[in-house]
Amino acid sequence: MRDGGVRQGPEIWIQGPVSPPEQGAREPDHLHGTPRRFSWVATHGGAGTSTLAAVYGGHDCGRDWPGPGDPPSMLLVARTHASGLDAVLRTLEIFRRGEAPAGLDLDSVVLVADAPGRLPRPLAQRVAWIESVIDVHHVPWVPAWRLGDLSGEPPRETRTLNRLTGV
Repeated sequence: MRDGGVRQGPEIWIQGPVSPPEQGAREPDHLHGTPRRFSWVATHGGAGTSTLAAVYGGHDCGRDWPGPGDPPSMLLVARTHASGLDAVLRTLEIFRRGEAPAGLDLDSVVLVADAPGRLPRPLAQRVAWIESVIDVHHVPWVPAWRLGDLSGEPPRETRTLNRLTGV
């Protein structure tokens, strides 16, 4: 329709449907980028960075900050027990105060279940607070990982983490 000489309506109404690409046409290179690499950084001992790096790829920094040759994008890892969640909060505070090493990019927090089942309410409330300030990925309890078997597919509950890491 025209209203005073100006076309109105969604663009597809004005221009019509988009035709499919020509046979043999190449997609732009930027659509086929490689997944971004990450450094897994533990907020406490036993957080699970070695397992996560083995399953999802990336560099296991343990409890150290990424070094000069390591990916500067960080995934901060902790277990979901009280001391693990407290360690996440302390590390987030380091970033908030600007005291983390220059050049690091804190992408998100990865919380690894410390036991099967639901979190007790006080721990769930801490997790909710962490989720209010940064993206959080949850990794459920995986019995096979406890036994050292990392050969299976990542848990389906970690789809967002799979997409992030390119697994």
